[in-house]
Amino acid sequence: MGKHNYLSFSEAELLVNKVFDELGTALTEERRIEIRGFGSFSIRSRDSRIARNPRTGEKVNVTSKKMPYFRAGKNIGKYLNK
Repeated sequence: MGKHNYLSFSEAELLVNKVFDELGTALTEERRIEIRGFGSFSIRSRDSRIARNPRTGEKVNVTSKKMPYFRAGKNIGKYLNK
């Protein structure tokens, strides 16, 4: 058998952190990211609205904001529902 090339824990950690850093950078630039077979990440805008405080029932003004959005790929659904 051939030689196996495994990553050390610290190498894997650096790689995962780099992926998350790049994902965060892309989202702050409002770019869509797709990881084939896994899913896609994008930004959605939420309009300002009037909501209610669940404790007091008082009306509260909620400002508009941008929210991260994840859409799972088909393969994830197939994997989870085997």
